[in-house]
Amino acid sequence: MNLEYLAQGILTSGQQVYYPDTLVGTDSHTTMINGLGIVGWGVGGIEAEAGMLGQPIYFLTPDVVGVYLTGKLNQGVTATDLALTITQLLRSHKVVGKFVEFFGPGATALPLTDRATIANMAPEYGATMGFFPIDNESVNYLRATGRSEKACADYESYYRAQGMFGIPDRGHIDYSSELHLDLASVVPSVAGPKRPQDRIQLPDLVTSFKEAFSRPKTDNGFGKAANELDAIRSTVTLKQGQSVTVENGSVLIAAITSCTNTSNPSVMLAAGLLAKKAVEKGLSVNPAVKASLAPGSRVVSAYLEKTGLQPYLDQLGFNLVGYGCTTCIGNSGPLAEPIEKAILEKDLVTASVLSGNRNFEARVHQNIRANYLMSPPLVVAFALAGSVKADISCESLGNDKQGNPVFLKDIWPTLEEIQNLLQMALKPEVFQQLYKDFATQNPKWNEIPTTAGNTYSWDSTSTYIQEPPFFEDFSLTPGEIHPILSARPLGIFGDSVTTDHISPAGAIKADSPAGRYLKDHHVEFRDFNSYGSRRGK
Repeated sequence: MNLEYLAQGILTSGQQVYYPDTLVGTDSHTTMINGLGIVGWGVGGIEAEAGMLGQPIYFLTPDVVGVYLTGKLNQGVTATDLALTITQLLRSHKVVGKFVEFFGPGATALPLTDRATIANMAPEYGATMGFFPIDNESVNYLRATGRSEKACADYESYYRAQGMFGIPDRGHIDYSSELHLDLASVVPSVAGPKRPQDRIQLPDLVTSFKEAFSRPKTDNGFGKAANELDAIRSTVTLKQGQSVTVENGSVLIAAITSCTNTSNPSVMLAAGLLAKKAVEKGLSVNPAVKASLAPGSRVVSAYLEKTGLQPYLDQLGFNLVGYGCTTCIGNSGPLAEPIEKAILEKDLVTASVLSGNRNFEARVHQNIRANYLMSPPLVVAFALAGSVKADISCESLGNDKQGNPVFLKDIWPTLEEIQNLLQMALKPEVFQQLYKDFATQNPKWNEIPTTAGNTYSWDSTSTYIQEPPFFEDFSLTPGEIHPILSARPLGIFGDSVTTDHISPAGAIKADSPAGRYLKDHHVEFRDFNSYGSRRGK
């Protein structure tokens, strides 16, 4: 929504004084807007509210890491592969708290939606933001998404006048430090099973999973005996009567989800084309796989329908479940009861595949331990394969209607096929139509009861939000500051403790402390919702 509708590029006070558009948001992936040359990042709720009340946000002048991009992506390599490669590169360079700016001929050649995919993952590579300067591609994107011709002209004129237009080349900017990436070196990749920076080349996934299976938990593994990998499995019967086998490595969730990829038409159309070719060859998804499609925008649904690709995704189980954060924030929903029971009884290490940006253990689903990030077309491919122990780079995904093996290369879409559909599907009128009268197009949201007044009306019976005690007996006279004596740490933790470990986002188990609290307050299990919904963004 920020990219397609809300961003203006420049703002005006109404007195012919223009200034750059900026943004803070309460979602960490607010950085997606950096792909459009707008400075912005995610902040906490208190900072956001302060901004809404006119307060500035203070920060120290940061180091700026320049990433010099050259070359171009090879056929069959996606923006997701590039984003995962950059995440691994920048994590190793330690860019936490720094700004990252992409420059060079490779950056200039990237489509804006690919830039936005890379910028989106700034929290995963640790930077405050991942910035692409404004250039002709930025202006073209505003025009293509339905902004007025005057807005586009003002946007370009302003930044040209300020000397801020165009992506720099090497030597134009004195960065704090520089890295170089040749886009031609990027290969099809996934990341996991527990961290987004742990990139794995696609042909190496099988070996990587097997190694992680028996590696100690303290070393980012699962701590299982190696001889259990292929020896333990369970055959269960689903409600529909199908008999399915669940084992270590089984793909049980396949989700085209998350703002990272589902706002990028090239990878979404690639997923649709791959699904179309798979269906036409007679391939199907194992009933044990819970598949879903949650685009970042209604525009995605419009072009998938217009190109005729949505029915093929539907046939493989990738039905539309909603828009926005779903599986990537832990809203995957329950697995079939017999499958969950088999996982727990056999202590299986099963897998999810998703086009998201975060894969911390138990985030996607509390009983699925191996979670792999990948492009939308690879999500569809792994749903067909049904296991991360299958090397889909060289093993067949199944057999066609004549019994012949079908390989990934047989159904992977070409760049020309994707480009042809892009030209047909993406028109400014689509964006203008879908964002017209935007406030009236979500009746469910508008039906939520609200109260008027200068202050919020607290509901003492609410299990979602309670008045914090910070201002009870609050004095306008500052108290005295006393020395802190005999202090000790509340906890000492190892590496890779994430926000998910501190404040989880996924489903609430009935036997957890939070679940017991809700039951004590007469909340039915079906109404538990998720940690993310109850703690807020």
